[in-house]
Amino acid sequence: MRNYILVLWVAALLTACQEKGVQPGGSTPGANYVPETPALTSPVMTPEVLWSFGRVGDAVVSPDAKQVAYTVTWFNIPEDKSYRDVYVADLATGTPVRITDTPERESSLQWRPDGQKLAFLSAVSGSSQVWEMNPDGSDRSMVTNGEGDIQGFAYSPDISRMCLVRSVKLDQDIHDLYPDLPKANARLESDLMYRHWDSWHDYTYNHIFVADYNGGKVSQEKDIMEGERFDAPMKPFGGMEEIAWSPDGRILAYTCKKLSGKAYSLSTNSDIYLYDTGSGSTTNLTEGMPGYDRYPRFSPDGRLLAWESMARDGYEADKIRLFMADLTTGEKRDYTADFDNNAEQMAWSGDGKALYFVSSVQATDQLFILDPESGEIACLTEGIHNYGHPLPAGDKVLVTKTSMSQPAELCLVDPVTGGETPVTAVNKGLLDQLTFGKVERRMVPTSDGKEMLTWVIYPPGFDPAQKYPAILYCQGGPQSTVNQFWSYRWNFQMMAAGGYIVVAPNRRGVPGFGQEWNEQISGDYGGQNIRDLLAAIDDVAREPYVDKDRLGAVGASYGGYAVNFLAGNHNGRFKAFISHCGIFNFEQQHVTTEEMWFENWDKKGSFWEAENAAAQRSYRFSPHLFVQNWDTPILVIHGEKDFRIPYTQGMGAFNAAVLRGIPAQFLLFPDENHWVLKPQNGILWQRVFSSWLDKWLKP
Repeated sequence: MRNYILVLWVAALLTACQEKGVQPGGSTPGANYVPETPALTSPVMTPEVLWSFGRVGDAVVSPDAKQVAYTVTWFNIPEDKSYRDVYVADLATGTPVRITDTPERESSLQWRPDGQKLAFLSAVSGSSQVWEMNPDGSDRSMVTNGEGDIQGFAYSPDISRMCLVRSVKLDQDIHDLYPDLPKANARLESDLMYRHWDSWHDYTYNHIFVADYNGGKVSQEKDIMEGERFDAPMKPFGGMEEIAWSPDGRILAYTCKKLSGKAYSLSTNSDIYLYDTGSGSTTNLTEGMPGYDRYPRFSPDGRLLAWESMARDGYEADKIRLFMADLTTGEKRDYTADFDNNAEQMAWSGDGKALYFVSSVQATDQLFILDPESGEIACLTEGIHNYGHPLPAGDKVLVTKTSMSQPAELCLVDPVTGGETPVTAVNKGLLDQLTFGKVERRMVPTSDGKEMLTWVIYPPGFDPAQKYPAILYCQGGPQSTVNQFWSYRWNFQMMAAGGYIVVAPNRRGVPGFGQEWNEQISGDYGGQNIRDLLAAIDDVAREPYVDKDRLGAVGASYGGYAVNFLAGNHNGRFKAFISHCGIFNFEQQHVTTEEMWFENWDKKGSFWEAENAAAQRSYRFSPHLFVQNWDTPILVIHGEKDFRIPYTQGMGAFNAAVLRGIPAQFLLFPDENHWVLKPQNGILWQRVFSSWLDKWLKP
């Protein structure tokens, strides 16, 4: 029966793709999949179109700064899987050439320092190993062949060594403890952090190995963290950006949080460690610095080491400072002490005279430049879009560019003029066929006399003489800017295409508007930031083209919490709610999530701390305390593998609504986490999302 239902589902999906203007294309099982640009029958975005965009990633500039290699990921909807291939583009002309055509999803792309080879990870051998190929894609050869997967790698600048990241099993599982019970299926825990994000601890740790490299093979691997029960890179999302070779190849800098169990769950104190390949000694560069320290970047001459640093332990959304150490004198300096925003995604210029970084300007991400000698900081770019992931490319800087109306593409920025030159146009064929709604920047007065930048996205073909339903978008994070991002789930053009005006405010508790604005939300989840959300929808609802009797509120994570809270505190404003992975019961959330530093900082303590007035005030904002006021239809969505906000929070919200006699639906994804990552699940999400809004907000 289950297989029969699946066949019917795939058949229905294929039919729906054709009806909605997407020719999904076919591929033989195991063959590669690079679709032709689909011919659309409508200029309006659909879920199937959204999942037809190619996704650009893994961009790396060649050592001579003449080429960029990058990957493009395409999704095959009927197969419910993705394919990724490698492209190389000439930076002078932008002309791309696809150099791989395989089903193996090459990843972790990088140039060998001499520019003669491109290296990548591939699992074609049965496990993830390092491979090399010529820049035209020819002469593929496997570099590593050890037991288990390689999770990351990097060449030393002189190409005499390579560092590799492997998982090392150091803890005992139930079968190690009871070998006479081989079919027992259980876990036996005695400390915290036994699961994180969407994975249970598998008794292994990420370790860095240093190996000799002879131009095609590695040998003499050495675990530089032997016996340490710590992860480098850090789980769950750390990658090779947390590791860096010094220019002379002598020092390996890496990021690690050398804590475990309960101590790990309570702290954000990661450090930058320097491993000397000659002596085998390790020193802690950031000892005594209590917050996150990560992403080391050596200057080209090796004298300076820059990194991102946070001042306070336990506060994962603290200001991201740009710190630098002079490795000859030991002096450390905060270059952003007078810069009231985050400094992220650092990259040295090729000559080492400047450091590029990304920061927020009025809800857009722009490229900045720092002069390490003078300490002067200048913004290089402007415009209603986001720039990110800068890489030096000769006298230019390669960046990704996105907006609410464009998925990521690569372009070159001139650091003198700030002008840009496109490099890729992977999605031009699709974008040329679509009509998007206008994106408008609007300043909204808040209840405490401030102004709040709010994005308003209008439906395609917007007519001010008509009346439209409107959706209040509640941002997650909670401390995450509503900037010019392009999302494959919370896509504003997708929402607007349904005939809705989308209202997306940068409420209190988001970065980009100074630390005071960013920090206000901590300990005040149901306070000023909720009033900011209501100020935004009330302001836009006063427009004659908005039907104030057809308003909805949607959001995920903290945004899902905000929706759950508004369900009991909206004074009749809204006619429909959608809450994705939202917190429903603060007390239950506090003792079932994994990163306790987050809970302790944002709630100001635990619910059992009766004398902690700040904590007790926080817990009074729990949505479950206001269920008696719920009176509005609500769709609840959750992923069963979400360990940050466990899916029982979604169950609680849905069950409460049903028990209250309120129209409700519960969309549960057993194989998704805090996000929705699989193509058919993503399309299903969009369909259920839009049908729920249409049911309650359209006459």
